[in-house]
Amino acid sequence: MEKTVYQTDFKGLALKGRGKVRDIYDLGEHLLIVASDRISAFDVVMAEPIPGKGRVLTAISRYWFEALADIVPNHLISMDPKEYPEACRPFAEDLSGRSMLVKKAAPLPIECIVRGYLAGSGYKDYLATGLVCGYRLAPGLEQAARLEAPLFTPSTKAELGTHDENITVDEAKRIVDPDLVDEATRISLALYKRARELAEPKGIILADTKFELGLHEGRLILIDEVLTPDSSRFWPKNQYRTGISPPSFDKQFLRDYLLTLDWDQRPPAPPLPSEIIEKTAEKYREALRLLTGRTLS
Repeated sequence: MEKTVYQTDFKGLALKGRGKVRDIYDLGEHLLIVASDRISAFDVVMAEPIPGKGRVLTAISRYWFEALADIVPNHLISMDPKEYPEACRPFAEDLSGRSMLVKKAAPLPIECIVRGYLAGSGYKDYLATGLVCGYRLAPGLEQAARLEAPLFTPSTKAELGTHDENITVDEAKRIVDPDLVDEATRISLALYKRARELAEPKGIILADTKFELGLHEGRLILIDEVLTPDSSRFWPKNQYRTGISPPSFDKQFLRDYLLTLDWDQRPPAPPLPSEIIEKTAEKYREALRLLTGRTLS
């Protein structure tokens, strides 16, 4: 049976912080990022873990870091606990398959989102205004329509338990140095286009995704996770059609379930039934298999 890790507490390692999913330890020169089995939806962390989720995220990130390394450098140093500092050795079993030793970087204070299809909050904004993050789109587009060209649509970074807000590129340039925003736009669009080209022959449509970029030694690098079901909207190509929210390999399945409940999308999260947990875990594993050809050992 898959061991679940909801939260880590490694004695002797300096905990830098906890995100919705990741626990981050400061090892001095580098950081240790541990992907737990926590899952969030609508920026609220659920009380139940999803078995194997952290290992799926880590394996998918490894695949993409390797596939995209020629476009932009990334923060990954090693995913092998044997190569981590000595202080990590007592925790090698818990770290195996779900952790990364990474370079320190200063994250940009915006989310770098690219949309290739009209879905999620972008579709809601389009219905209300005809715009997505300042871009005016053609009238009459259906939900899940493929956009003429991918769009860089940044958002704010919200505190845990609150919601990110979509912003325009001009608004992003009031938060971040304009030249950095231009560079982030170029990098994000190049990463998305490469990933879409790699995913489609495997039967997966990459509808949209969120990249994390940070400054390391004066240049932007790719950090955190990349192109996982937590940060991306993946659709099975053979079930894709417009006018609906297509079935997905990501946590949209969980979001769709939560939307059937009488819940205001604020903490505390409602309890998840075992069948929803199992189905969500299955979707994560299927994304890993289709994207990388690998399975959890």
